[in-house]
Amino acid sequence: MSTKKLSVGDRVEWDTSQGKTMGRIKKKLTSPMKIKSHKVAASKENPEYLVQTEKSKKLAAHNPTELRKKSG
Repeated sequence: MSTKKLSVGDRVEWDTSQGKTMGRIKKKLTSPMKIKSHKVAASKENPEYLVQTEKSKKLAAHNPTELRKKSG
């Protein structure tokens, strides 16, 4: 896990069952929401980040502890 602060537009990497995936942070989530049928339990105390994958352009929410900031 990177100790760098995450911001909108940052390029990040995270682990999936298929291996490492890259994407960009689109939004910091600070309130509960749904992405398709998935409930995202984000709050001001426990924010999550909306990330768009580089290859498939799909959106997903991730805890900041799962994301590693990359250069570029």
